[in-house]
Amino acid sequence: DIIPFGNNVIFRYLFGWMTPPKISLLKLTQTEAIIKLYEKHQIVQDMLVPMKRLNDSLDVFHKEYHNYPLWLCPMKLFKVPGFVKPASSKEEMYVDIGAYGEPKVENFVARETVRRIEHFVTDVKGFQMLYADSYMTKKEFYKMFDHSLYNSLRDSIPNCKDAFSEIYDKVSYAARNS
Repeated sequence: DIIPFGNNVIFRYLFGWMTPPKISLLKLTQTEAIIKLYEKHQIVQDMLVPMKRLNDSLDVFHKEYHNYPLWLCPMKLFKVPGFVKPASSKEEMYVDIGAYGEPKVENFVARETVRRIEHFVTDVKGFQMLYADSYMTKKEFYKMFDHSLYNSLRDSIPNCKDAFSEIYDKVSYAARNS
């Protein structure tokens, strides 16, 4: 655990009202040492994959993380404009696969592991959840997510591009740490 005493009964009784903190706050206040510790011993990844590719996806998660239990949550994606929609021309069932905790594979390297999973998820026409650590390039991010509605909205609002960062710049590990 990142905060080993966080589940202590006394800590929870006295300070439970303060926890859990928002992920965005935790990411902003992390020191370099905590980031390295987190990358070596902790995963928080959610990937949305087509239901028909669930078996392959579970094999990849097992090989890359060997972390259980996994979160499995079915979700129907409708063919409507937006960032996340099925690759086919009709609605499709997807499943959110979440891996949280300490990976049990030997020699775990967060960036390399997540990159392999990102490539797999892109290949099966899936999506990475935007709060998870992402190491995609901007081009890969645009390939995974449909930006047409997002970009037309940004273009239609005066000064929007000057006032607000792009989503990629907010969620990408590379963009946040450059």
